[in-house]
Amino acid sequence: MSTPVPVVLAGARGHGRWHLKNIRRLQDKGLIRLAGICELTPLTEEELDGIGSPLQSADFGALLDSTGAAIAVICTPIPTHTDLALIAAAKGVHLLLEKPPAPSYAEFRRMADGVAAAGVVCQIGFQSLGSHAVPAIRELIAQGALGSVIGIGGAGAWARDEAYYRRAPWAGKRRLNGVDVVDGVLTNPLAHAVATALALDGSTRTEDVTAIETELLRVNDIESDDTSCVRIATVTSRITVAATLCAERPDEPYVLVHGAHGRITFWYKQDRVLVQRSGRGPEEIEYGRTDLLENLVAHLTDGAELLVTPDSTGAFMKVVEAIRQAPDPIALPDDAWDRLPGENRRVVRGIDGLVAAAADTLALYSELGAPWAALNEVSAR
Repeated sequence: MSTPVPVVLAGARGHGRWHLKNIRRLQDKGLIRLAGICELTPLTEEELDGIGSPLQSADFGALLDSTGAAIAVICTPIPTHTDLALIAAAKGVHLLLEKPPAPSYAEFRRMADGVAAAGVVCQIGFQSLGSHAVPAIRELIAQGALGSVIGIGGAGAWARDEAYYRRAPWAGKRRLNGVDVVDGVLTNPLAHAVATALALDGSTRTEDVTAIETELLRVNDIESDDTSCVRIATVTSRITVAATLCAERPDEPYVLVHGAHGRITFWYKQDRVLVQRSGRGPEEIEYGRTDLLENLVAHLTDGAELLVTPDSTGAFMKVVEAIRQAPDPIALPDDAWDRLPGENRRVVRGIDGLVAAAADTLALYSELGAPWAALNEVSAR
């Protein structure tokens, strides 16, 4: 059996706890060894929860040197991604970089070009793109199961309380201390809906996107957007993704492929697919999923194909750039939303239906007659 691959985790709190749990799973399988954790404040024994005694340091570069890490998992604030990735790359350390890979297209290119020049590999952490449903749906489309594809919709109706925006100084910011952050609903919490829709369309590279329209709005007292939609013209199709963190009844996000003779719904967090087509009964299928860190290890040890390269997230980053360059989100009027005191969160009246309708019709909020959407001029890129 091969020696476990030494891994350093940068950012082990917040979403990093998910990575810590996943690292434990792969360590138990003998695939990797948690060699180090980079955090400003070291994790306690309780937080480590028996995963071992990794070296801990706030100095990422020094930690990579002292542990001899082969892989770095970077789950730190968005504006730090590029610099940390380039520190690792310069030391010959391969990367799993959490999404979004960067807050701007320029920072993304600096990261991707630097990683390529260093000769290391980088996996971008869009976990949904490890789902076996993605190639299966692409194959169904290629076989003509739906007829010609009319377009792809995406819907995300989630809820986040007001404390969510106080969890970190960069949360809900477009910029912080003069640096881009772009922590909006479509670029961070529901970024998977955008990336998955682009993947099903086969439009993952920068040059696959020809135009982007955005409607960015907010209900919470933040800089960034929490209720937004985007329409993306690609070389093959059009994609509309609508999302909110102010849902009335939060539900599973999904991507919807519209064909001339049917449709496919993909609940990407559940790896669950519903195929509905003319002349046949509905088929529901649950798929497996390849973990992205496990895939990175397999790529390094056995030559397995890397699932989410930086190049394959270029189209997503073009959407991030359009959102970054768009006018600041417009605040919804007070009569458009309510506060749920028990949950300490803000809810947009009727938003669940609007999100679903946008995915169903490929229309923007303003085109669906939302009175508050008319306040926000569509930004096209």
